[in-house]
Amino acid sequence: MRRAFLAGLLAACASAAFAQDKPPLKILVGFPPGGSADVIARLVADALRDDFNPVVVENRPGAGGRIALAAVKAARPDGQTVVVLPSGPMVLFPHVYKKLEYDPVKDFTPVSLIAHFQFGVVSGPATNVKSVAEMLARAKADPKSATYGSPGLGTLPHFMGVLLEQSTGVAMQHVPFQGGGPANTALLGGHIGYKFDVVSETAELHRGGKVRIIAVTGETRDPQVPEVPTLKESGVNMVATAWFAMYAPAGVPADALGRLERAMARAIRHPAMQDKLVKLGYEPVGSTSAELAAAQRADLARWEKPIKATGVTLD
Repeated sequence: MRRAFLAGLLAACASAAFAQDKPPLKILVGFPPGGSADVIARLVADALRDDFNPVVVENRPGAGGRIALAAVKAARPDGQTVVVLPSGPMVLFPHVYKKLEYDPVKDFTPVSLIAHFQFGVVSGPATNVKSVAEMLARAKADPKSATYGSPGLGTLPHFMGVLLEQSTGVAMQHVPFQGGGPANTALLGGHIGYKFDVVSETAELHRGGKVRIIAVTGETRDPQVPEVPTLKESGVNMVATAWFAMYAPAGVPADALGRLERAMARAIRHPAMQDKLVKLGYEPVGSTSAELAAAQRADLARWEKPIKATGVTLD
């Protein structure tokens, strides 16, 4: 009995020591529960439990993700507080906001690019347009009728429309809404003609015949809607995608960053995680810190010209 007791005690001590060897990790999300950023963050959290203990996801919604970013900027740079977010706050907001509470390059340490995703050019029942060529022909004939909705000024869908206008020389009319839901309602109700939306958010409506995705914005066709051509296949020289990524505060030590990098690479490249992301409509990546930094620099430069051309600025 005594031997059994001692064996159990030693096993418990070893288990406790093993658990203590895993640092905790807090993942902040700048958007409400249930949204795409939240879903991605919770998938990542589950996949990181072999490397960190505990792993906690905390929602800090508001200001398009800027509240969560401010919290991560102010956190201790120990590799135990990170944020998971879409690319907009890191590559669009610096060109849009007059006063931004953070510097997207200097105030954060890139950890890993999680996944890419692309947008669809969506036509609604008001137009019944079946191709990009038909949409552009109608817009040339009557620019005022070529209305497209977005979740608001300064959002990725807004600037997808701007980039399409600049790529084709065809003017369209942007109609901003207070969120993606109202924009979708307006499209389905025939109050606007078009919308730019994440493919995974619109694929079911497309398959159900309620709207039509007439093109996708990526380099290749989207497996969720393989019958839909890319903009390049439709004769428009435009490729534009977005991504989800993980960032830590600036100044994270190399050993802590290395631990995060390795854990994220294992998590994102695991077949089960890849399968989950693909089913949600995302292209898994699992990059290094340097690769995410390079992707961020490229997109910061890519979006500068089209955004400044609009003259759109926000406070």
